[in-house]
Amino acid sequence: MKLTILSGRSGSGKTTALQALEDHGYYCVDNLPLGLLPTLAAQLQNEDHAPQRVAVGVDARNLPRQLLAFNRIIEELRQQPLDTEIIFLEAEPATLLKRFSATRRRHPLSGDERTLADAIELEAKLLADIRQLADLVIDTSNLDVHTLRNMIRQRVARRDVRLSLLIQSFGYKNGLPHDADLVFDVRALPNPHWQGDLRPLTGRDDKVAEFLRGHPESGAMLDDIFHFLDRWLPAYGANDRSYVTVAVGCTGGRHRSVYITEQLAQRLREKGVPLHVRHRELDG
Repeated sequence: MKLTILSGRSGSGKTTALQALEDHGYYCVDNLPLGLLPTLAAQLQNEDHAPQRVAVGVDARNLPRQLLAFNRIIEELRQQPLDTEIIFLEAEPATLLKRFSATRRRHPLSGDERTLADAIELEAKLLADIRQLADLVIDTSNLDVHTLRNMIRQRVARRDVRLSLLIQSFGYKNGLPHDADLVFDVRALPNPHWQGDLRPLTGRDDKVAEFLRGHPESGAMLDDIFHFLDRWLPAYGANDRSYVTVAVGCTGGRHRSVYITEQLAQRLREKGVPLHVRHRELDG
């Protein structure tokens, strides 16, 4: 049986993610007390028609003592014949503040004596152990519900290979992606932004690609990143890693990083590596 523990900060999209898994045949349980996880897993495995895939939502509504005992609970689960993975959703505090203000929902840790900002900060501390042990961290700050649902379907529900690889471009001016395992900086390459006819385009456009291919350093940078990934991705998979997120950044995240990401994806696919591509500043 595969057990997916889905956790994360309130307002980060856990309900959407859990619903996406349920749509793909997962047996889903939300807000289960952490201490009951080993018992639930054991009982489900003893059923005559035991579900093959189970997802359990865990969040700050749990008692703090149980959240702090997460490491011990995971050790108990790993003594069972389970394929256990942990998915953690997070978002920037400013984004969470906006989401709660827009929906007028009450944060589960807020109250008369605790502000929303304080509740968000406290929740991050309570969930720190879960995040640290997560197999996959997804930053939903720039994701709408449809994009998040598709990402959960593609990377988690439909995963039929040992290693799920995501290559995403981003712009440094909007901050580093918090969910990246490997980050490559391509700001040393010539910038199409300073070419008037190229500025409105993106790294997906032929004219931008032609401009970058015309500079030898673009090819050298692409070769170096590709050879690094080609060499080391199998080692990540062999080390029991289920998810790897590679981020490629330039200043604005529209030209150089997009081009390098697309070229990397093409080369890796030609070698038979299954992967997903996302452009943070273009896809929203």
